[in-house]
Amino acid sequence: MTIEEAQKMVDDWINTTGIRYYNELTNMAILTEEVGEVARLIARLYGEQSFKESDKAYDLGDEMADVLFVLICLANQTGINLTEALEKNLIKKTQRDKDRHANNEKLQSEANQ
Repeated sequence: MTIEEAQKMVDDWINTTGIRYYNELTNMAILTEEVGEVARLIARLYGEQSFKESDKAYDLGDEMADVLFVLICLANQTGINLTEALEKNLIKKTQRDKDRHANNEKLQSEANQ
């Protein structure tokens, strides 16, 4: 699926099953909440926090999909074409960081381990 297809699929879902988009402020709050759920799982799966019984039912992929869904909702309702935005962003990062990461001693030392 392309990003454009994902944006259309989410829009179709919102306008049928979801009835309508939440307003942008509500979606921003929901996005923050969903990112927090991803962070909570990452802290337990890859960090030093231990799982509580209630944490074990969560699925990291599903939580990431929740983040993506709400981000796509915000893009749709604010008129952002995420394909174009990502392409521009990667060009910006490539131009800005073309030498920075290659010259970063911290990255080099970890790559050699």
